[in-house]
Amino acid sequence: MTAFRFLTAGESHGPALGVTVEGVPAGLELSEDAIAIDLSRRQKGYGRGARQTIEQDRAEILGGVRHGRTLGSPVLLLVRNRDWENWTQVMQVGPLNDEAAEALHVKAEGGDKRATPVTRVRPGHADLAGALKYGFNDVRNVLERASARETAARVAAGAVARAFLRELGIEVWSFTAEVGGVAVDPANCTRAREEADASPLRCPDPAAEAMMIARIDEARSKGDTIGGVFEVVVHGLPIGLGSYVHWDRRLDAALAAAVMSINIVKGVEFGLGFEQTRRFGSAVHDVIAGRDDGGRWVHRSNNAGGLTGGVTNGEPLVVRGAVKPISTLARPLPSADLITGEAVDKAHYERSDISVVPAAGVVAEAMVMLTLAAFVMEKTGGDTIDDVVANLATYRARIEQAPEAPVAGGRRPGGRPGPGAGEPAHGLTGSDEAGSGGDD
Repeated sequence: MTAFRFLTAGESHGPALGVTVEGVPAGLELSEDAIAIDLSRRQKGYGRGARQTIEQDRAEILGGVRHGRTLGSPVLLLVRNRDWENWTQVMQVGPLNDEAAEALHVKAEGGDKRATPVTRVRPGHADLAGALKYGFNDVRNVLERASARETAARVAAGAVARAFLRELGIEVWSFTAEVGGVAVDPANCTRAREEADASPLRCPDPAAEAMMIARIDEARSKGDTIGGVFEVVVHGLPIGLGSYVHWDRRLDAALAAAVMSINIVKGVEFGLGFEQTRRFGSAVHDVIAGRDDGGRWVHRSNNAGGLTGGVTNGEPLVVRGAVKPISTLARPLPSADLITGEAVDKAHYERSDISVVPAAGVVAEAMVMLTLAAFVMEKTGGDTIDDVVANLATYRARIEQAPEAPVAGGRRPGGRPGPGAGEPAHGLTGSDEAGSGGDD
């Protein structure tokens, strides 16, 4: 059984973006149409820029699938860049001959922005650090890969993970929770998932959304950008994904890294997140109500966001990400030149959005799903989707059953391991002191 993982490749204005998804079990139903749904969701949202009118993303499945079902081999996806036709010479893969190099030089001398090397580094971008790290004198080499365009490949990969998780009864979605300081009111979240997804900002609170749109319009009028917060919610997860035994096996740590890896995200929290620091413990920790009639463990609240000790606890997983304002401004900030080191009045300007919070939420869904798929496969194993489904069902059945009552020391007098005939089912009276001061 191969670990579930993915790798992307490609540049923003190159021919295409590619992604390889490895570890997908055989027999999973997968189609280009299904992947296209999430790619379309990523491109929508009030405040998006002109690039989204050029690209109409669709992933081609080039490997790992036959007759609509996965083969157990790596799944290879290709998302073509329609804007490539405007950048063929600037972003040419092969070396330029003398004639082509001269033609590009003439274009740059004539004021062609695409042909002109980029040296005015942009505040908030990877331009300066990336150029110095890799020894570039043209920031184009950095911004093409550091661009959020790469997230289209992640969303395509995430759609594969979505198909996998759905077979297991696990559903993932996101919504815009805040833009420019305007946050949703849970009491006013009247839109269902489908209705919210179809709204301009993918927001469940209509009143808050109207104020969010006004904030985006205000930023646009000033040549500025604006950030916000998205929330990802996952239903159907079993207890027990992740582990507390090592730092790198904690699911919360993996999810935090995955969401933080999104270009524009600057903060990640679970459940109440930072709000926990403002409350007493009695108002934070989720009381365990016990098992319901179906054997499912129930908590009275979900302030932890579905994770305790780095492990899923059976409640919905709730992850939020803080989205900074887009770094590229229509009215660029002052900066400096990479070559001369001298200050310049305006940084380089690339076509930009005003706000991308709804799109960032879709990318976060992908990263959460890809992470969960990896942890599910680690938990269940299985070379086929039927194997995974059966293994997870067996595990779920086990944790729904009451464990055998413990016995102090592990064995009863006479070497008997558990309660005997006529003996109480529980060998201990129980205590409210666990004997450990450890915190999770």
